[in-house]
Amino acid sequence: MHTTGTLLGRITLPLVAAGMLLLASLPAAQAAEAFKMGVVDPQAVLEKSKAGKKALDGLKEYVSTRQKLLSADEEELRNTEKTLKDQIAKLSDTEKKEKETQFRAKVQDYQKRAQAFNQELQGKQKELVDDYMKKIASATQTVAEKGGFSIVVDKGSEQTVKIVIYNKDTIDLTDQVIKAFDQANSK
Repeated sequence: MHTTGTLLGRITLPLVAAGMLLLASLPAAQAAEAFKMGVVDPQAVLEKSKAGKKALDGLKEYVSTRQKLLSADEEELRNTEKTLKDQIAKLSDTEKKEKETQFRAKVQDYQKRAQAFNQELQGKQKELVDDYMKKIASATQTVAEKGGFSIVVDKGSEQTVKIVIYNKDTIDLTDQVIKAFDQANSK
């Protein structure tokens, strides 16, 4: 299960709009000299940084553990259904209805557990994204201030919303942000 594909799929159009307003408000000569723009891929920072990899591995381990529990429940349901089908001819109508009712209750319990797991997973993913977006923003700010960048835009990726269609490699700050991120989060 690929859990990171849409984790950072947030549209940052307000940031882009703010940057464009900033650029439009500067006199032309000042804008040409002072305005320096960069791009960063937060998804890549999360996936390639040491702390990000560790967090994603922890999330994958959590998903794997929960999937194993759900798979065991599913296997138990299959076995119960098979046993029920084998015994159905031998049971009275009352016993059949009782067994079918018990089986339906088990299926409903399984579905509730699966739904709860999905909700819990979405919550954990949201926590991870929110936490790491703050850390990535901080590392990006550090790199931007050090490099004299006026604005840094989320460039997006193939797994998320692609915001920047083209950029020169010289303004892509992703690798620098990964380094700053790792330095700040090497605990």
